[in-house]
Amino acid sequence: MPPDLPATGRLQVDVMAIDIAKPITDAVVLVMPRGQRNNILGELTTDDSGQTYTIDLPSPSAEYSLQPSDIKPYSEYDVSISYDGYEQVLVQGVQILPDTVSYQDVALNPLTGYEREYPETITIDEHTLWGDFPPKIPEAEVKPLPPTTGLVVLPEPVVPEFVVVHMGMPANTAAQRFWVPFKDYVKNMTCKNHLNRKKASPYAVFLYYGKPSCNMI
Repeated sequence: MPPDLPATGRLQVDVMAIDIAKPITDAVVLVMPRGQRNNILGELTTDDSGQTYTIDLPSPSAEYSLQPSDIKPYSEYDVSISYDGYEQVLVQGVQILPDTVSYQDVALNPLTGYEREYPETITIDEHTLWGDFPPKIPEAEVKPLPPTTGLVVLPEPVVPEFVVVHMGMPANTAAQRFWVPFKDYVKNMTCKNHLNRKKASPYAVFLYYGKPSCNMI
């Protein structure tokens, strides 16, 4: 933690029950400096929305957040959450920046007959701009696709530059095919849907040399 904390940040905690996916009312939330379990800065309870009120907490000056510095630009706190019938959770290292509200979401698991000797502990890592992390392994911007074995499921969505438009019924193998810019194809289908107010047709929509038309071929 920085040596002096002249500024103020704020913290709000949201608590929900993971088994019923609903907010927990009257959960007890304790806020402490990092690693100081006996130094309670605030005891809060959650409302009907599962939220505590916003508590003010000391934080370093904003100047440390505006440019690189040898002083950590945020302060850290531990947050303990408990509620009858649910396992206690301890969140370590909640980061508080000056003049900013930090929101900490916590989901509690119901007790199942076996109680932990210690609360479930969640440790928040240092911010990536401050912590000491290994350098990123260089990767090629464009990676070759794996050999096709039928359908290929990509790890993330890819927007094509062109699509092949089949000018006829799907079973008509003699129909012409055209390479059409994907953006033009989408605009043309949108135009057709706007005019007809119907579900998009699975068949091709004709394009007059790049000018979208709402006529069906």
